[in-house]
Amino acid sequence: MENYQQIGARLERLPLSRFHYRIFGIISFSLLLTGFLSYSGNVVLAKLVSNGWSNNFLNAAFTSALMFGYFIGSLTGGFVGDYLGRRKAFRINLLIVGLSATAAAFVPNMYWLIFFRCLMGTGMGALIMVGYASFTEFIPAEVRGKWSARLSFVGNWSPMLSAAIGVVVIALLSWRMMFLLGGVGILVAWLLSGRYFTESPRWLAGKGRQRTAEAHMHAIEHQIEKEHNIVLPTPRCEPRAGGEGESGAFLLLFRGQMLRRTLVAITVLIAMNISLYTITVWIPTIFVNSGIDVGKSILMTAIMMIGAPVGIFIATLIIDRFPRRLFGSSLLMVIALLGYVYSIQTAEWAILGYGLVMIFFLYMYVCFASAVYVPELWPTHLRLRGSGFVNAVGRMVAVFTPYGVALLLTRYGSVTVFMVLGVLLVLCALILYFFGIETRKVSLEAISGLS
Repeated sequence: MENYQQIGARLERLPLSRFHYRIFGIISFSLLLTGFLSYSGNVVLAKLVSNGWSNNFLNAAFTSALMFGYFIGSLTGGFVGDYLGRRKAFRINLLIVGLSATAAAFVPNMYWLIFFRCLMGTGMGALIMVGYASFTEFIPAEVRGKWSARLSFVGNWSPMLSAAIGVVVIALLSWRMMFLLGGVGILVAWLLSGRYFTESPRWLAGKGRQRTAEAHMHAIEHQIEKEHNIVLPTPRCEPRAGGEGESGAFLLLFRGQMLRRTLVAITVLIAMNISLYTITVWIPTIFVNSGIDVGKSILMTAIMMIGAPVGIFIATLIIDRFPRRLFGSSLLMVIALLGYVYSIQTAEWAILGYGLVMIFFLYMYVCFASAVYVPELWPTHLRLRGSGFVNAVGRMVAVFTPYGVALLLTRYGSVTVFMVLGVLLVLCALILYFFGIETRKVSLEAISGLS
């Protein structure tokens, strides 16, 4: 116990240095390529239909295979990461994604492509969760939110990257090159991770491997002292009751104080998924149903999505300035209000303007939920399984959300869709504010003991 808390205190007093930047670089690079492969599917499907390789039913199977893989990966990746280590989990899933994406470039038919798409999804679902959750264990609490948000900022450039590269590569070469580029890139990340992705000293100490944890910490501290030409201060470690333990059974997520965190995390991710998939996926359809032609609908959607990277960038600047519960719940309230206001607009300039602002706040919340708050909630011995489980639940909600939206849109219209969404988001905001725990600038060891 004391050794575990001492390791955490030593990590907390480290100044940001090349050690942190390398961890940030390899995880952000991997997340960017993972997003590239995920969004490349949307670009590739249109080409596959046009050349007779696929049809609407096979397209649906292709998309469902990815979502099923995400679900499986989120669940299994947590167990691998908590039992075998952050480094092994990260590298194993990089290898799964890299090999399956590369194999997808050489498939003989659509059925094999769907199979490898499912494998890709399994690796990507685990990789995203492992990347965000592991990163929290390396960064000091004082700047943890800002740097976790920066991971999200890099990763969320992938939709524009895949669209830009896809236009050129598919036209001049082949759709297969999209998977080959992504697969080779991920394999390069796998090679780099062997050198730059260090095992978490917190995880090592929590598993009782004190000698290895101490060796890792000594190497990190020596490197930082040499880089900054300083002598690191003695860490301040305050013993805490009920801290970290090795008895990290999965069922602990559903007992006592951990159950509260599990339910809050599920609520946070449900809010993210229902708003994300309602707003971003259905905006073009709602435009067309409102009488706007398809071409203009696509253009307006593209302009509105500029708000996504801008929103995440602003989040990196301000997320550590406000209490987490207040920040997240306020964003949900704003999105709920903007959704309704947006739905009653009739002028195209108003639809575009309110939509752009709504996307801006939506992606601030996406950054808060997936990259910052949920990974912080768990003690080290349960961090990846906790994050993995709640992300898996969020994925399942994402599967069923389109059917609910379609039903409401068909029977009652777009205003009702956004009214229902607004009510759900307000409920989620209240749960987060009143039942969530505060994690801003709090060490992971202290968070483990919060109630």
